[in-house]
Amino acid sequence: MTPRSTGSRTMDKLSIRDLDLAGKRVFIRVDFNVPLTPEGQVAEDTRIRASLETIRYAAARGARVILSSHLGRPKGKPNPQMSLRPVAGRLGELLGQTVAFANDCMGAAAEQAVAALRPGQVLLLENLRFHKEEEANDPSFSRALAKLADLYVNDAFGTAHRAHASTEGITKLMPKAAAGFLMEKELTYLGKAISNPDRPYVAILGGAKVSDKIEVVQNLMKLTDAMLIGGGMAYTFLKARGIPVGKSLVEDDKLDLARSVLGDVAERHFPLKLPIDHVIAENPDAAPSGTVPVEKTPADQMGLDIGRETINEYCSRIALAKTIVWNGPMGVFEKPQFSRGTVAIAEAVANARATSIIGGGDSIAAVQMAGVADRITHISTGGGASLEFLAGCKLPGVEALTDKKATGAE
Repeated sequence: MTPRSTGSRTMDKLSIRDLDLAGKRVFIRVDFNVPLTPEGQVAEDTRIRASLETIRYAAARGARVILSSHLGRPKGKPNPQMSLRPVAGRLGELLGQTVAFANDCMGAAAEQAVAALRPGQVLLLENLRFHKEEEANDPSFSRALAKLADLYVNDAFGTAHRAHASTEGITKLMPKAAAGFLMEKELTYLGKAISNPDRPYVAILGGAKVSDKIEVVQNLMKLTDAMLIGGGMAYTFLKARGIPVGKSLVEDDKLDLARSVLGDVAERHFPLKLPIDHVIAENPDAAPSGTVPVEKTPADQMGLDIGRETINEYCSRIALAKTIVWNGPMGVFEKPQFSRGTVAIAEAVANARATSIIGGGDSIAAVQMAGVADRITHISTGGGASLEFLAGCKLPGVEALTDKKATGAE
């Protein structure tokens, strides 16, 4: 992870609202890393819809809109199966106007496509990661991108934790680099969660690995009033406490780290809650063997969902909260027999009279599965970026944006 932030920096950055867009070539970094069908069509367009407000705003003000994104992991070379061409078609349908497409994101193909743009028109460049120089943050590649535009806007919060050419390198070569509306919304909600939250403030953390979230746990312990742990990561903490966990998922190489965290918990009298009962089975594909207290887990069984007593305790805490941050499911929720805990938490979060912030693909899938996504205050588009932000780390793609103070836009 990148160095720790010395404080929350939310919207002290320039916004697209602060830019004079008329007639300008505006390079907008979006996150169109969407799933495609085997036939090459967009399978799910949530990320495309998330940036429509920014794109429409720029086009309506007479900007020549140049969009860039990555898609998949093409390993630095062109791959027709990861082309953004189908995304241009879907974006055009959503915008109600033709979206031009450039066969490359730099060089003659891109420059000619940009030159053909008129005010209000939109162009999507080909996959940035068809060039290995993108992820390497290569200065020459950054210059090739910067050559295309007059102004820069980042609306791709999901990539803000990476110092790539299109998120960090290009900003050094542009007169102004601003946040789009999606980026602005992410920074506003996540910034409030780490700087000025309404209380009680409850964090819910799940998923498979402690190692993915240990810095988040450590940082949120300083900020929240309670933390509820579920999913596979709970078993590393339980084993660190000397509780038998059977065949449950454990990161044995993180046990000392877990013990250190639990030591801090005890010293601060911080309410970090771990499951007290769980649904067990021989493996994730098997039928449940039953629900037992965690300390009575048979040696040949593994925990795959939180149990009823844990659900009740967690939901009681959630009901009292005024701010909730949730990242990670409570079990193997994609299997119906182990989804009850995650769905119950999703419903409790939705029912709480709180500002609720959800990040991470699995958590988002969980609230959608529970049918409560429209009752969540903010669903973050950036799993890794939101985790690093909540862990108190600087995000290169955010730090690279122009400070308002530097332009007198405050």
